[in-house]
Amino acid sequence: MKSTRVIVAGIAIDNMTMAEALSSIEEMIRKGEPSYVVTPNVDCIVKLQKDSEFRHIYEEAACLLPDGMPLLWASKFLRTPLREKVSGSDLVPKIAEIAAQKGYKLFFLGGRPGAAQKAKEAMEKRFPSINVVGVYSPPFGFEHNAGENKKIERMIKETAPDILFVGLGTPKQEKWIYGHYKELGVPVCSGVGVTFEFMAGMVRRAPCWMQRSGLEWLWRLMKEPRRLWKRYLIDDMQFFGLIFSQKSRIFSENRKIHGRRHSHE
Repeated sequence: MKSTRVIVAGIAIDNMTMAEALSSIEEMIRKGEPSYVVTPNVDCIVKLQKDSEFRHIYEEAACLLPDGMPLLWASKFLRTPLREKVSGSDLVPKIAEIAAQKGYKLFFLGGRPGAAQKAKEAMEKRFPSINVVGVYSPPFGFEHNAGENKKIERMIKETAPDILFVGLGTPKQEKWIYGHYKELGVPVCSGVGVTFEFMAGMVRRAPCWMQRSGLEWLWRLMKEPRRLWKRYLIDDMQFFGLIFSQKSRIFSENRKIHGRRHSHE
């Protein structure tokens, strides 16, 4: 499904609703060509400014879905509003439900030890007809181990899933997907961060009111302050500067256009 794209801090994001995103993913499955989906959030937007490899991966993605209320607020401030938040943690259970109904095969790769297996079991309880054809939590540093990567490729190719979810954290998961998706031949690959842990009940997700209010980051920070304080309180603060810079450029360009029109009158 074609969509218009909205530019947020130099990154083009698909202006899709959740329903349209799900429809696009099903279309990708029907086509059967290897492709991948990314879900940019504030942290991704900041990382993309300095990581050219990561940025190239985003440019090649089939879908870029807005993960987080701050992106919606920023797009509204820039007067090109995104219509709906489509976060990976909401998207995965909805895809699982459709997969159970239509017989799509899923593979869960990554997560902390045991998370992918527990996520599989949780989805099987919720959707008894779901077909999760494989789960694997690779050891730390596996991406640099050729033998381990060959083993993972073999597991995925043997089970031939329609959708591969990879929970390794950003940008590691996107870089791994980009390095392997053509070889794997899976119609839809997507990095899902901590979603397996949410599905497994190993990490509790923020209450709905915090998700709607754009305070999910605060919940995560309270749960894992030692690991996440720098990301949320220092690194991600750059996002606001990026948005104000973009707004300033738009304002300057509009003034120039307005000035040229007056000079021709």
